[in-house]
Amino acid sequence: MNGSLYAARTKIQPQAVRGTFRRIKWALLAVTLGIYYAVPFIRWDRGPGQPSQAVLLDLDRGRFHFFGIELWPQDVTYVMGLLILAALILFLMNAVAGRVWCGYLCPQTVWTDLFLAVERLIEGDRRERLKLDAAPWSLEKIALRTMKHAIWLLIAWWTGGAWVLYFADAPTLVVQLATYQAPAPAYIAILTLTATTYGLAGHMREQVCTYMCPWPRIQAALTDEHAYNILYRDARGEPRVSAKQAAVLRATGQPAGDCVDCFACVTACPAGIDIRDGLQMDCIQCGLCVDACDTVMGKLGRPAGLIGYDTEANRRSRAAGKGRVSHVIRPRTVLYAALVAGIGGFMLYSLATRSFMGLSVLHDRNPLYVTLSDGSVRNGYTVRLSNKRPGERHYALAVDGLPGARVEVVGGEPGDLPVPSDATQEFRVLVFAPAGVEPAASVPLTFRIADAASGETARAQDTFKAP
Repeated sequence: MNGSLYAARTKIQPQAVRGTFRRIKWALLAVTLGIYYAVPFIRWDRGPGQPSQAVLLDLDRGRFHFFGIELWPQDVTYVMGLLILAALILFLMNAVAGRVWCGYLCPQTVWTDLFLAVERLIEGDRRERLKLDAAPWSLEKIALRTMKHAIWLLIAWWTGGAWVLYFADAPTLVVQLATYQAPAPAYIAILTLTATTYGLAGHMREQVCTYMCPWPRIQAALTDEHAYNILYRDARGEPRVSAKQAAVLRATGQPAGDCVDCFACVTACPAGIDIRDGLQMDCIQCGLCVDACDTVMGKLGRPAGLIGYDTEANRRSRAAGKGRVSHVIRPRTVLYAALVAGIGGFMLYSLATRSFMGLSVLHDRNPLYVTLSDGSVRNGYTVRLSNKRPGERHYALAVDGLPGARVEVVGGEPGDLPVPSDATQEFRVLVFAPAGVEPAASVPLTFRIADAASGETARAQDTFKAP
């Protein structure tokens, strides 16, 4: 077989542009990075003995804190729900505006933009960087490259450092890291994320989107002709001729497109593609080619929008001399929006009405039952109670389903089972069927606990075994 499945990377030096989409990208970069770096330091008062970090994934205690919300390992269904919700939102974004996530919000795009900004600040714009690449090594080139990579490494290091702050109290961990007293996994995580951020955003860039990320291939299968994407309006742009030639051709009544073949859209593209060749897997739909083209059109006195967000259906309709076609609201988008609203609403309702106490019961395996000398039958259980509220709670335990049953708690009283704040507690529970009562070989039991302070109740099902 001839050819290769992998193309060696050709370094791309995109040209800086100004315009609406560039401003949007700068604003989103500032907001997203600001959130990422600042959130670990936001405080949230949860009471005495509770963590005061607003967003904290506490692996030691098995808790996830998000402002006033606390999730336990048993609440993993919410995590699954969020993942499903994120996927549906991504599908909805794609159905409306193509790869808008990739172009503006993807971490790879955001950090690559930041690294490119540093590169331009130190080495200059495209022309200066190309000249520097071609120049022989000198003290100036070594100094510029050293400064650039040092700042890249500093950004990558702080990116890794910010990540570990989500897993421990941020101010405390910062002091520990600075005094070399932090746990070894923290340093390992920071070094790993520093290396990956530096490598992906500094050196691999567009290759991550083209070769490593599966979303371009998935997106291509999900999109349709009514999804908005960055498109070249060839009906207006073709045939491509220079500005002078266009004036001559139009004066003689011959066709001349608005595209002057200046390649401004190509040099501005961070993926190095030519948007005039149509939709391509490499394109992240960032809109920088739009800003570059609009700038050229403005200088030539021609209307903007030769390249812009459009649909394939619109492009074909214009080519046929028909009017504009727009179907943002269509079965696909309605379905995705309904699923997002339904799942999101269900999760909010479930979260708002969830119980802050829990009960689980485990029947003894050996022996399943014991017949006592007075003829009564005893079953043993391990009962685990959980208290998800601040402050100790006292629960009352009862059993339903077995007439005349008597309940004993080893080392405690059924009517007063204390469980510490934000913790679980196991109790050894014995259930007796009175003498003279001959239960079936397996009787369904309902264990019930009640919190007198809050009025909450919880139930768990098990069985009572008998001869």
